[in-house]
Formats: sequence, structure tokens, C-alpha cells
Amino acid sequence: MQDSSETKAKAIQQMFSEIAPRYDLLNRVLSLGVDRLWRVAAVRAALEKNPSRILDLATGTGDIALLLKKVAPEAEVIGGDFAPPMLELARQKALKAGLEVPFVEADALRLPFPDQHFDAVVIAFGFRNFADYHKALVELYRVIAPGGRLCILEFPPPPRSGLGVLYRFYFTRILPIIGGLVSGSAAAYRYLPDSVERFPNPDTLANMMSLAGFATRYQLFTGGITALHIGDKPGPTPASRVARTGESDPDEPA
Repeated sequence: MQDSSETKAKAIQQMFSEIAPRYDLLNRVLSLGVDRLWRVAAVRAALEKNPSRILDLATGTGDIALLLKKVAPEAEVIGGDFAPPMLELARQKALKAGLEVPFVEADALRLPFPDQHFDAVVIAFGFRNFADYHKALVELYRVIAPGGRLCILEFPPPPRSGLGVLYRFYFTRILPIIGGLVSGSAAAYRYLPDSVERFPNPDTLANMMSLAGFATRYQLFTGGITALHIGDKPGPTPASRVARTGESDPDEPA
């Protein structure tokens, strides 16, 4: 008999597999392109300690993994996700871009990697979909090397003032309609605002990360619509074997 977390995981896996072909287009349209800037902030934070081995977990179609490889070409970058159709699209994008990034099927609660394997792990808009946040954080702590870093970019519940009021209306009333029409899966885009409303607020997530062993801080973007949590695992910073490119970075998020 499956427990509730396994049932939730299977339902979410199926849902994201169904919307995979339109996933990139919807991200751009529904965020008005701002999601690119948020992702750049997460990549910068992940590369701050010059990691040599990086995991992009819940990689989706591979945007973060490919950006990491472009900015830090000598780093070993791996993309992991539990939706095979997403991984196939990520592999196609890597091939087209001429970037050597392996994409593997990975369950956040049972990661297929040895202890202390990564210097950095990035999760962009995927942590919210994990069936058990505490178990995921314990597993992430296991695979991150001492001195390594966890970066979680996520939608917290929108603020109930200022820009958050407008965004909440857009997120709950407009987004499900547009997302359903474009993707063909109205359920997926009803799930999105519901999952955001149920997600821990930034302080609560920071406390959860701290309880898992990370020294944690966070930064809010775009009026509190998005939060970037950074958790450092105690220990010496891993020695860098990464040579950065001279390529200029995109603009930082507002």
C-alpha cells in the first residue's frame, strides 16, 4: 500500500510529464520573462564558492543546468528530475547548445548519488513539489560536501500587500486559464497557485533548512514574489577547479 507522499509524488510526476512539451513557453509567458532573471540570481549564488561538481535538481527542461555549464564550463554539472519527458527535452537542448551535461532520473527523497558528492545543489521552482520537505532536506544534506551550498529558488505565498496583491490575483485567476489553454492541462495550472499558497513562508523554510544542518539566509525578489534561500553546509569551502568564462552575466533581478 502506498503512503500519501508516494501518491502525491506519482501524481505530480504524471502532471509534469504531460505539460513537458509546453513547459518552457509557459514559463516565459506566464512570468513575463522575469523568471530568467530569478534563475540567474540562483546560478550566481551557486557558483559563488567556485564549485567543481553541481547538481541541478528538479531540472525540468534543463535551463539552470545549461546556464551553469555555460558560466562554469570546467565544472561537472548534472541535471536530475523525476519526469522522463522533461529529461528528454533537456537532453535535446543540451545537444543543440553543444553542452556536455548528463541528465538523469532522480527522486529527491532517494537521490541516486553517494554521500558528499556535490559542492553545490540548485533547485529552481521544484522544491515545492517534493512530497516531504524534511526528508528532501536531509537527503540533500547527505549528498552535499562539507563547505558546499544548497540554493532553493521558489515561490513563497504572495504578500498580502503591494505587488503581492496584484500577483495573487494574476496567479489564482489568470494563470490557470492561460496555462490550461496553452498546455492542455488545466489541472496543472490550478495545482500551481494552490501549491504556492500551501508552501512554507520564507522564514519557515529557512528554519527547516537550519534544522537540517544548513547555515541559511534568504533574499526576496520582485516585491516578495520569489525567494532565494541559500544554505551552506558547515566545513571548509571545497577547493575550486573551475575556470570562469569571461562572458558577461545578465542583469540582476529587481
